[in-house]
Amino acid sequence: MQGRIGSFMTGELHLIPLLWLSALLITAVVYDIRFQIIPNFLTLSSMAIAIFFYTLIQGPQGFLMSVGGAGLGIALMLIPYLMGGMGAGDAKLMGAVGGLLGPKGVVIAFLLTALVGGVYALGVLVRYGGVRETLTRYGQMLKVFFMTGKVNYVPPSANETKPRMRYGIAIALGTMIAVFMKNPIFEILHLI
Repeated sequence: MQGRIGSFMTGELHLIPLLWLSALLITAVVYDIRFQIIPNFLTLSSMAIAIFFYTLIQGPQGFLMSVGGAGLGIALMLIPYLMGGMGAGDAKLMGAVGGLLGPKGVVIAFLLTALVGGVYALGVLVRYGGVRETLTRYGQMLKVFFMTGKVNYVPPSANETKPRMRYGIAIALGTMIAVFMKNPIFEILHLI
């Protein structure tokens, strides 16, 4: 049993963390859609439970794996949070995912979340308009950069719509794809 716990890097995830992760992601998506927030009681308790579980089962090695995954999960989302691209709840949700999957698992989940999030963002832009305005702004910024070599941020105009994304959805989908996909990425990570 101990060999299966925390062996997400080889494609296995023990049933208890898998069930907890599934419940965490479903609850986070419901809260994000209904209230536009992912509550601390959900994310922080999940991190604590993951750390406790892995420490209980694997001792210091499980503790370090879970704490490392939680810290890395938050760190990966810190820059988008500081830039205003997502809320603190999203960063803490990725930290909870990291606590359950460990460092390598959270990196894979983060990469797949970024891919899902990009598709989701494009869908939101298309759905609510704003593609033309956004492309025009970024085109102006690129033009200035290539002509002067300076970065000049062009803020959105007052009439440019900025729909609110529920990034918890992207985190949930990206994480579940990471958990249930076949193992080629895991095998590549073992070579690193």
